[in-house]
This record gives sequence, structure tokens and C-alpha cells, in this order.
Amino acid sequence: MPYMIATFDKPNREHVRDSLRGAHLEWLESHVDKVIAGGGFLTDDGNNVIGGIMMVDIDSAEEARAFIANDPFMGSDLFERVEIVRWRPSFLAFKRLVTGAPLKP
Repeated sequence: MPYMIATFDKPNREHVRDSLRGAHLEWLESHVDKVIAGGGFLTDDGNNVIGGIMMVDIDSAEEARAFIANDPFMGSDLFERVEIVRWRPSFLAFKRLVTGAPLKP
């Protein structure tokens, strides 16, 4: 069952995010088989990243916690909080999914 992992940055930590962004993207690329979707949360003007979201195909909340614990951002004191919530997909890629159907074939 998919999970949503939402991260929210501490104020004034843009320099931390910027310094680790490359390592974070490399880490995500190495787990692309688990990542359904992801991206940054932006300020209203679109000029600053203030967190992010990942929708991941993972079996349990414990596995989701272990997954995000290995993100290079995690050990950097970047995040104010991280939320992990089980997700039931209803829409994906601008299309309605069959309710209850598995995400992967």
C-alpha cells in the first residue's frame, strides 16, 4: 500500500537544502522503483522550497520511516517535521484509478 511522506523545513535552512540537494536526488534515483511521485513544497511566490512530498510504494509505516531515515536531508537538521500517512490512490497522472486496484500491475 502506498504511503505519503511529507517533509516541512525549519525556517532559514535554505542553505542546508541547497547543499544536500544533489545527494538527495541521487538517493531518490537509487530508489526510483519505490517512488510514485515527488516534489518540493514552495512558498506562494514560488521562489523558495519549504519542504517536499513523496508518494512511495512501501508496505508499512515502519518501512516508510526506514526509507526516509536514509534520505541525506534527514541527518542535516533541515526538517521541522516529517509526516507519514498511508495513501489510497484515487487519481494518478490526471486519470481516475479503479478503486481498490493495485497501483502496480
